[in-house]
Amino acid sequence: MAWFLKPKYNIKKGLHNPVQDGLWHKCPTCNSMIYSKDWEENFKVCPNCDFHDKLNAFERIQSLIDPGTFIETNNNIVSVNPLDFNDGKIRYELKVHEAMEKTMLKEAVVIGHGKLNGLSVQLAVMDFSFLGGSMGSVVGEKITLAIEEAIKHKRTMIIFSASGGARMHEGILSLMQMAKTSAALKRLSDAGGFFISVLTNPTTGGVTASFAMLGDIIISEPDALIGFAGPRVIEQTIRQKLPPGFQRAAFLQDHGFVDIIVRRKEMKKTLYELINYTH
Repeated sequence: MAWFLKPKYNIKKGLHNPVQDGLWHKCPTCNSMIYSKDWEENFKVCPNCDFHDKLNAFERIQSLIDPGTFIETNNNIVSVNPLDFNDGKIRYELKVHEAMEKTMLKEAVVIGHGKLNGLSVQLAVMDFSFLGGSMGSVVGEKITLAIEEAIKHKRTMIIFSASGGARMHEGILSLMQMAKTSAALKRLSDAGGFFISVLTNPTTGGVTASFAMLGDIIISEPDALIGFAGPRVIEQTIRQKLPPGFQRAAFLQDHGFVDIIVRRKEMKKTLYELINYTH
């Protein structure tokens, strides 16, 4: 009977997972396996299907601004809980604190100025990883401050949007930011300033309904989701079936809402050419 006894081994066999080990990245669209270093160097764009994955705020800035020239401003403004909001599980200010620890950011937008191929620009870059890039009082305030700096120093204003919309935790105070940022852009326009709005995946809700669609030039990354309400809500409201690709960048360009679609690796060159043309 000893012939049938299962031998005991001290070695535990494990399965090697190159994705978990961080050596490879799996494209969420085409499932291609991409060497992680190549993925990062290509600014998180799949070389096989051209899928543009999300960048955090500082990855975006690194891809655009000349090395060593970016100066972040007003990074000490943080959200409070003006409406004493509590969703039944966690208070709003604690949720914000968790987002800070997770993202190492103070808020869902980073603002500052730097050089883009030698040209001075004012920059506001939203980060979707911070509470879905939602726009509360601080996001609205920081974007307004950035616009005012662009007016003061006669810099081109560039805003990269990535947002689920207004921040529900701040109620009417978050909706007020739509008017606030739009009014600031009107002052920029009256002063002869130039505003480039870049829409990334996703740009929705109150951000789309305010500053994101007010650019002198509106650029989108390929296949970005752009809209106000969700497709299901729209279909239920108008009682019609929406066409294929509705709320995607190509559809919006065909219908005049987006001026140009620019791949990420060509973004810096395109922005430089647009700014240089206006100088």
